[in-house]
Amino acid sequence: MAAEREARRLLSTSSSRRCCPTPLLWLPLLLLLLGRPASGAAAVRSGSPPQSAGASVRTFTPFYFLVEPVDTLSVRGSSVTLNCSAYSEPSPKIEWKKDGTFLNLVSDDRRQLLPDGSLFISNVVHSKHNKPDEGFYQCVATVDNLGTIVSRTAKLTVAGLPRFTSQPEPSSVYAGNSAILNCEVNADLIPFVRWEQNRQPLLLDDRVVKLPSGTLVISNVTEGDGGLYRCIVESGGPPKYSDEAELKVLQGPEEMLNLVFLMRPSPVIRVTGQSAVLPCVVSGLPSPGLRWMKNEEVLDTESSERLVLLAGGSLEISDLTEDDSGTYFCIADNGNKTIEAQAELTVQAPPEFLKEPTNIYAHESMDIVFECEVTGKPTPTVKWVKNGDVVIPSDYFKIVKEHNLQVLGLVKSDEGFYQCIAENDVGNAQAGAQLIILEHDVAIPTLPPTSLTSATTDHLAPATTGPLPSAPRDVVASLVSTRFIKLTWRTPASDPHGDNLTYSVFYTKEGVARERVENTSQPGEMQVTIQNLMPATVYIFKVMAQNKHGSGESSAPLRVETQPEVQLPGPAPNIRAYATSPTSITITWETPLSGNGEIQNYKLYYMEKGTDKEQDIDVSSHSYTINGLKKYTEYSFRVVAYNKHGPGVSTQDVAVRTLSDVPSAAPQNLSLEVRNSKSIVIHWQPPSSATQNGQITGYKIRYRKASRKSDVTETLVTGTQLSQLIEGLDRGTEYNFRVAALTVNGTGPATDWLSAETFESDLDETRVPEVPSSLHVRPLVTSIVVSWTPPENQNIVVRGYAIGYGIGSPHAQTIKVDYKQRYYTIENLDPSSHYVITLKAFNNVGEGIPLYESAVTRPHTVPDPTPMMPPVGVQASILSHDTIRITWADNSLPKHQKITDSRYYTVRWKTNIPANTKYKNANATTLSYLVTGLKPNTLYEFSVMVTKGRRSSTWSMTAHGATFELVPTSPPKDVTVVSKEGKPRTIIVNWQPPSEANGKITGYIIYYSTDVNAEIHDWVIEPVVGNRLTHQIQELTLDTPYYFKIQARNSKGMGPMSEAVQFRTPKALGSTGKGSRLPDLGSDYKPPMSGSNSPHGSPTSPLDSNMLLVIIVSVGVITIVVVVIIAVFCTRRTTSHQKKKRAACKSVNGSHKYKGNCKDVKPPDLWIHHERLELKPIDKSPDPNPVMTDTPIPRNSQDITPVDNSMDSNIHQRRNSYRGHESEDSMSTLAGRRGMRPKMMMPFDSQPPQQSVRNTPSTDTMPASSSQTCCTDHQDPEGATSSSYLASSQEEDSGQSLPTAHVRPSHPLKSFAVPAIPPPGPPIYDPALPSTPLLSQQALNHHIHSVKTASIGTLGRSRPPMPVVVPSAPEVQETTRMLEDSESSYEPDELTKEMAHLEGLMKDLNAITTA
Repeated sequence: MAAEREARRLLSTSSSRRCCPTPLLWLPLLLLLLGRPASGAAAVRSGSPPQSAGASVRTFTPFYFLVEPVDTLSVRGSSVTLNCSAYSEPSPKIEWKKDGTFLNLVSDDRRQLLPDGSLFISNVVHSKHNKPDEGFYQCVATVDNLGTIVSRTAKLTVAGLPRFTSQPEPSSVYAGNSAILNCEVNADLIPFVRWEQNRQPLLLDDRVVKLPSGTLVISNVTEGDGGLYRCIVESGGPPKYSDEAELKVLQGPEEMLNLVFLMRPSPVIRVTGQSAVLPCVVSGLPSPGLRWMKNEEVLDTESSERLVLLAGGSLEISDLTEDDSGTYFCIADNGNKTIEAQAELTVQAPPEFLKEPTNIYAHESMDIVFECEVTGKPTPTVKWVKNGDVVIPSDYFKIVKEHNLQVLGLVKSDEGFYQCIAENDVGNAQAGAQLIILEHDVAIPTLPPTSLTSATTDHLAPATTGPLPSAPRDVVASLVSTRFIKLTWRTPASDPHGDNLTYSVFYTKEGVARERVENTSQPGEMQVTIQNLMPATVYIFKVMAQNKHGSGESSAPLRVETQPEVQLPGPAPNIRAYATSPTSITITWETPLSGNGEIQNYKLYYMEKGTDKEQDIDVSSHSYTINGLKKYTEYSFRVVAYNKHGPGVSTQDVAVRTLSDVPSAAPQNLSLEVRNSKSIVIHWQPPSSATQNGQITGYKIRYRKASRKSDVTETLVTGTQLSQLIEGLDRGTEYNFRVAALTVNGTGPATDWLSAETFESDLDETRVPEVPSSLHVRPLVTSIVVSWTPPENQNIVVRGYAIGYGIGSPHAQTIKVDYKQRYYTIENLDPSSHYVITLKAFNNVGEGIPLYESAVTRPHTVPDPTPMMPPVGVQASILSHDTIRITWADNSLPKHQKITDSRYYTVRWKTNIPANTKYKNANATTLSYLVTGLKPNTLYEFSVMVTKGRRSSTWSMTAHGATFELVPTSPPKDVTVVSKEGKPRTIIVNWQPPSEANGKITGYIIYYSTDVNAEIHDWVIEPVVGNRLTHQIQELTLDTPYYFKIQARNSKGMGPMSEAVQFRTPKALGSTGKGSRLPDLGSDYKPPMSGSNSPHGSPTSPLDSNMLLVIIVSVGVITIVVVVIIAVFCTRRTTSHQKKKRAACKSVNGSHKYKGNCKDVKPPDLWIHHERLELKPIDKSPDPNPVMTDTPIPRNSQDITPVDNSMDSNIHQRRNSYRGHESEDSMSTLAGRRGMRPKMMMPFDSQPPQQSVRNTPSTDTMPASSSQTCCTDHQDPEGATSSSYLASSQEEDSGQSLPTAHVRPSHPLKSFAVPAIPPPGPPIYDPALPSTPLLSQQALNHHIHSVKTASIGTLGRSRPPMPVVVPSAPEVQETTRMLEDSESSYEPDELTKEMAHLEGLMKDLNAITTA
């Protein structure tokens, strides 16, 4: 006993040793003390420790499964047993899991645990919506105080209700041929399928077989095989019968039958050890023989024990291995034809352990590794389980080298059973090992195992008694980084030299119970570097010294925190890529295990194989589909995760190819060769590799007669054949051919139709061709172009031409070309050399007579190797509208930029409008050039090149410059005048801009007159602002010829006028009077009631001729009297009138461009002068959009006088109605454009007024253009003022209307309107509105009297237009005051009587003239 105690003490003192020069010297002493043989020592991974260790060293307990459950197929209502048995001492407790959850078998009536641990399920339940028994089962064995192990997972599948996806169909077959009858059911019910013939069970033999799919194959059919067939599914319940199908056996035909596949081989996937059947059934007469090949190697089915040829030709392979995977070809041959089909066999393998984990002894704080190496197909995935629970990777449990489990810093709770579970698509397997953690005073009873890391290997040495070292001194962290810490210390005080001391550093993460240890590498070393730490983490370190007697005291704990680190994400795990279409690939991945904070996004990199251009896409999710890729092209992908610190570690590249597709291009270089009168050979090349989109499997040839395009014949060419002979064609017939490439996905686009004509008769090929009819050569420096024409005798076949050439002799080299070729370029010749060339036609008989020619290649000129540098700093300085100066610098000149050699510069320039403008060039010998003759307002680009001798530079960088503007040099084009529909007194003028605008057009001026020969300052003007190309002019006289001219202007001034365009206004409808004019009444005009005179003065009843004569004489006398009286009145006013007119002309600052003429105009027969009725110039309206071409006439009653604002709504409604009816474009009246005289002169028409004066209140706001009166209507760019005067004729309305006095026009250029007196009521003035001095003098409360207007005129005479000034109408008192201020005044009553009398006379006169 004393010896055993001494041995244990030695073991305990040596358990913490890490290094010793002679680690094995203690073993003989230990064995001697224990009295045990040396062979009793146990390994760390397996076996048991020596018995001498007693209770201090626990042994590994055998604990494993004897039987594990396997995958099982069952049917509804049957019973199932899932076997499981485990061995251990003591016996383990068995439990079962289904789909990861423990089953409660105590209260389960249908499931029970058998004594050996197996699970028995009675009366399996299965329905469409209730499948309680189907799933994955796992057996769990537990031994108290020892651990838990789990079995492999077994799948229980319950066959569903029988459903036929296809059923046998009636068919006919010739005797001696093969027949197939389909019967497809659920995949899990195939083992339960059997067949019946005529309601009797069908016996299977070598001639009649059932394939694994359930299909029945009958080979070498006889008459006895005829009958009714059906398949039955018996899966525990009542049998399920398919439809019956009759198989008829026919007698063999006299002619042969083509070979066809009744069943082609299809891809098969099986597991090693199973059997596989590759179906292949062929029909045809004579009966074909079948053979199989694998990867171009013929299979010997007769001598092989694993290969069997079934009925019909199907191949069965038993006891599969992975080597059986590959492509299999079924080839059928009956002597007349051979056909073949292929299929892929994939053999998978369940997981299999190459290296299982082994048992391990260890101490606390050690690091260990459980090793596990596994294989399988597909590659298995591995997970680790500890005591039945899945190990989740963490800082202390890590998966290393793909499958191994590393445990760092062992603690007592890590003890137990660890299992490596491998799984793939076809199975799973498990293997386990036990971990025992010994106390620190118990030595590991074996040599250092390979499972311990180098950091925690125990270096065992013989123990002796003696003093132990004290604690190391001055332990400090001399270097602290993010992932490692370097510790240094001094020797213990008990051993100042410490040459033979070794040290162990124990460290743990603060707050974590696991402690790890790191040993020094050699005795006396007093520093160690601790690696693989976490950034910004606090660690606790203790250092302990060991001597030959054992471990000494521990140093005081040292607390050190690692440096923080920019925490970047790790690689994204499980990156996968798969093609989803010919142009798209989907990539998936998972979140990095070391995300180091929130992942913000991912960057997906991809690259086409064979290129070095990588592209990237930002992705926020864990998958992405890239579209628009090339078809059938391999790409590589990788993913990088990003967090707030930046990009992390990239994943490994994964490669995948996009799916194939039909070719996207037609075959290339299609050519036709006419062989004879009945055959043509077609040649072609495959589509370019970028457009094949897959592997080309063949070509489709279509041809037709050119005369019968609907009758198309099709031929298929398989493989990589690039030519085809088409025979059986008609003589002398033109055929069209086209070819399309095929892939497994279908047919690509076809080539264009190519035509060839067969010979009328077969050409002669019994002799060689004759000499070519001509040969021409054209020498170049290093090549000669040869051209020729064929022999004159076209009845001899020519297969091609042979070209021979050489220096002095044509026999040095020979080139053969196609018979259709007519020219060829001989390359790689020597310059300045004399070549002799020969040409011969040849066919299959031989070569014909040669034709000779010679040529001397041109001499070789060596270009100057140093080109000139182009000029730099090109600048364009604009001087005028047609001149730009170009300057530049030449870097090849000295710094002073003086030209001393013969170089010159070429300047070129052009404009980009139009786009195809050609360059103009000019040479210069200085560093500048003056470009003249340019177009105004045009952008030019300039560049310069330098030339010196035969050397020239490239063109310099371009400079741009735009010439200044110039006044337009051409008039507006295409001036047209049309009458406005429904408005005969309104015309629309249209035009096009001038072809030489020379700048941006800012406006137009329209001139019009009735006299084409009048001075231009006598014409009426219409200004148009901007670049509008249409304008309306209203209130013209009917049936009158007008002449129009247009002038364009830009910022530089006015351009020339267009040619005069004549337009005659329409005639008045229904007018008979020679001087009568129909007023523009508008759409609201209503004719007078019957019984009164018509608007044109036509009488309603005929008159007696005598009465007519009396009336004419009377009217004439009265008219003369009236004219004399009025002439007297007018004469009295002449002097005053002329003075005021001259004053008005001087007060208006304008010219003929925008105003009428201010010269004296002779008044007509009768003028009513309203002296001093001119408006004071007012400021511009606040309207933000004043348009110069708007009609300067009062648009509403506020233009006349402001009244009560309470009528706003009605007047706005009236204004809107008016504008919508009259003002579609800019409209004007003649009265508003020739308004430059300060007096209102009203020529009266010969027609009586047809409308009475209407007084309507209005408060509508004055338009901008209408509010500008007198001399401030418009300000042109140069400051000229256009004077406009207000005059208007308003339409009659049933509701509110504007106060209007209609006056019949007597002058052909205009009609005037006299404003009416406003309605009674106190007018309220808005101080913001413009007003005249007359308006400011009006009394607010005077009663307003209505004023009648009369229309008087002269018959048949026209008078020049006169302007009318229309202010807001004053009250009667103001009007009277103004009239009194003039030199000649008229009383209102007198004027009214005169007008009434004249109105009666005009009615009578109209009646006479009409009759």
